[in-house]
Amino acid sequence: MAKLVINDNKKLGRIEPEIYGHFSEHLGRCIYEGIYVGEDSPIPNKNGMRTDVVEALKELKIPVLRWPGGCFADEYHWKDGIGPKEGRKKMVNTHWGGVVEDNSFGTHEYMELCSQLGCKTYVNGNLGSGTVQEMSEWVEYMTFSGVSPMADMRKKNGHEEAWSVDYFGVGNENWGCGGNMTPEHYANEYRRYQTYVRNYNEEKPIKKICCGPNVEDYFWTKGVMETAFSHAEQFDGFMNGLSLHYYVHPEGFEIKGSATEFDAEAWYKTLGKALFMDTLITRHGAIMDMYDPQKKVAMIVDEWGTWFTCEPGTNPGFLYQQNTVRDALVAGITLNIFNKHCDRVKMANLAQMVNVLQAVLLTEGEKMVKTPTYHVMHMYRHHQGASLLASELTDAEYIGTEEWKVPKVTESVSLGEDGVITVTLNNLSIEEPEKVEMLLAGEGYRVLEAKIVTGADLHDYNDFDAPEKVTEKDFKEYKEMGRGFELTLPAGSVVEIRLAR
Repeated sequence: MAKLVINDNKKLGRIEPEIYGHFSEHLGRCIYEGIYVGEDSPIPNKNGMRTDVVEALKELKIPVLRWPGGCFADEYHWKDGIGPKEGRKKMVNTHWGGVVEDNSFGTHEYMELCSQLGCKTYVNGNLGSGTVQEMSEWVEYMTFSGVSPMADMRKKNGHEEAWSVDYFGVGNENWGCGGNMTPEHYANEYRRYQTYVRNYNEEKPIKKICCGPNVEDYFWTKGVMETAFSHAEQFDGFMNGLSLHYYVHPEGFEIKGSATEFDAEAWYKTLGKALFMDTLITRHGAIMDMYDPQKKVAMIVDEWGTWFTCEPGTNPGFLYQQNTVRDALVAGITLNIFNKHCDRVKMANLAQMVNVLQAVLLTEGEKMVKTPTYHVMHMYRHHQGASLLASELTDAEYIGTEEWKVPKVTESVSLGEDGVITVTLNNLSIEEPEKVEMLLAGEGYRVLEAKIVTGADLHDYNDFDAPEKVTEKDFKEYKEMGRGFELTLPAGSVVEIRLAR
């Protein structure tokens, strides 16, 4: 039996709501059909945004949404996506499927979506193929409230008031699709470009995000941090975050593997690779500490999730994949890791929101379905803005195959401002339940709520014929015992238990 000891009197840091952020790129059916259907669509919408999708996303309390990419961002020229839609330029989306991008979803539509969701904005600028002037003018167009050519252009296009840009990414994956740069070259370009990301509203300055590494490219992290800060006298306003991208490919990047057909070896390999996120944060964080010991620069994991072979019969450039109980476990494991690294990780963005990779929603015409990942993120929403509590998990055995061993249980614990403790646990076993003895330092706790996400079969997923095969259900396998509780976690399950006095 595993033992979880919780010190409800020891707060370790704040779990920023933005850790539960999302990512939407002009890729496949994420934006078009998934989020945006246009004002004239028979699908119910508000100003072109699908009503069902927006309402489902609001239930997750989405804190921030990254846009327009991704690789698409470094070929995106923002002026193509403003003004009357009939006059907007059409282009070929060379990165994703070779389809025509008509730019009907641009800056105004993105800001409308964020307004409907009630979330913060995270705009990714074009450093790879764009100019300093182009980036500077975009920031001016969005955020300047005075008299200027760009502000006048925004007003002419129908939006009198300036918007708020909370985060601005200065380039994307500039080690690859964003220009194939060296870390030193990119860092010098970052220094130059970020200078012109002006703060026109000093009361709410834009937080600037620097392009960080791909997976375990520690050379990139060191090179960027060293070069970027070699002449910087202060951190504030210069670099607020360094990104990290990591996808789980069970069989490697080229083969990837099926989203729905997997054996025990692939199950444990997938979860083992999800756990590697902890190593990445620790090691990249140690390099960042060399230049930023006070942790003023946040780690921003703005692309993460599973990446499998796309579903048979779909455009391979659209990255459409199903979402099983295995994805739910990857989400639960990863979010627990982010929670426990809340001293450095201040934002993370699941890739991607609708119809792409580890999506929380899938759509087909007028139909919409919530994936297992959606239900996990819905349970975990209670961690947003809460304080991480000290917790220790002992006596949890390692399980798996000969090559891939994983801990049977992972967890994180937080204390909300309302005094409620939220405990999230994952049983990584593909076949065995696990008992967990949960002990607290304080007394008098009762179970306020308990939920579980799992399936009758761990290959289960939701589709348009069976949209509720995997859902969030009441969890009842617990009993009180002295100063704590004994829980029985089913195989392949994500469990949340909330405690109050």
